[in-house]
Amino acid sequence: MTRPGRTLPGSTRDAVEAVWRIESARIVSTLARYTGDFALAEDLAQEALAAALVSWPRDGVPSSPAAWLLTVGRRRAVDAYRRRAALDDRYAVLARDLDEGTGDDVLWDPDRLDDDVLALMFVACHPVLSREAQLCLTLRVVGGLTSDEIARALLVPTATVQARITRAKKTLAAAQVPFEVPPPEERRQRLGAVLNVLYLVFTEGSSASSGADWIRTDLAHEAVRQVRVLAQLVPDEAEVHGLLALLELTAARFPARVRDDGEPVLLEAQDRRRWDRAAIRRGRAALATAGRVGRGLGAYGVQAAIAECHAVAPSVEETDWDRIVLLYEALGRLAPSPVVELNRAVAVSMAQGPAAALRIVDGLVAAGSLAGSHLLPAVRGELLTRLGRPDDARKELEEAARRCGNDRERELLERKVAALE
Repeated sequence: MTRPGRTLPGSTRDAVEAVWRIESARIVSTLARYTGDFALAEDLAQEALAAALVSWPRDGVPSSPAAWLLTVGRRRAVDAYRRRAALDDRYAVLARDLDEGTGDDVLWDPDRLDDDVLALMFVACHPVLSREAQLCLTLRVVGGLTSDEIARALLVPTATVQARITRAKKTLAAAQVPFEVPPPEERRQRLGAVLNVLYLVFTEGSSASSGADWIRTDLAHEAVRQVRVLAQLVPDEAEVHGLLALLELTAARFPARVRDDGEPVLLEAQDRRRWDRAAIRRGRAALATAGRVGRGLGAYGVQAAIAECHAVAPSVEETDWDRIVLLYEALGRLAPSPVVELNRAVAVSMAQGPAAALRIVDGLVAAGSLAGSHLLPAVRGELLTRLGRPDDARKELEEAARRCGNDRERELLERKVAALE
């Protein structure tokens, strides 16, 4: 979605951006519920955002910014129906809603099971869409990510993302997909796509692919909230609890991952006393539930088990790295990917030493895996540093810094390069 422009005064621009990041999905989903038209709802939300970029610098930020945006979107909906001369029951309902209130009563309850954002997610993951289109569309309308951010998350060109989103919206409109949480018999066939999207939204929040912030906690916590709602909706699905466990256990480390000045803090330097113990308890409970209701852990549950190893360890040195290696091997069989193999290499480096890990990483390089990603040269640079090969390590870390889209992470890589010099 569109992001606030850079010509606004700093404080107003920041306010617009903050509101949009936190509330865009709820605004779109609420407008979709009112209009029954997914594509129109996103257009209305964009028009409301454009109006805010003009109005807020002039008139000031409203006391209830999200309600202001929703009210503008609803008024634009009425205008759209008026222009179409569609003065039917839908128009009458929309007009009556506006007459009865100013829109400050933004009607969403974060914990209700028919949550609008969850309905939006199931619509975006409708089986009439391809899996690739489902991911792009949901990351756009639920996660509020730009096309560039989605492209980085999915490792595809930006133009491809934009084309998928356009086609997906047209397909949903042509299929007249209703805006609703589907009945139980239809939920499970869309559940895998929904879980995958929530995982990717959280991943972007926990390790932002671009921008000045290393962690986008608003995005990550919204993903956690949605998985909690989903766990209530389908309590007998093990992988829902597995994903919830993974997100809770990962988010528990957020308070220690960034200093007050925004600088990243790597795992080995984190003050574990700052980890959120309540989140760790919730995550471990969810992992236990996943094991109880399922027939063995799925891919998300195995990742949660890895996160649990970190959560219970008193330090990096006392972490059960051998168990983590075994868990990554299991994950590689359940959901093989270059990223899983790269993470296994990191665990192997801690359990068996950097030389064993470098052989795994070199295999990924030879296979052409993760082309364009900064992750592979970053890990290879770390391993070469530990092996006492500073010249080779410097080249890898410089390449990782060139590829990295996040300002904070790039600065961290550049400091590592400087340390080698």
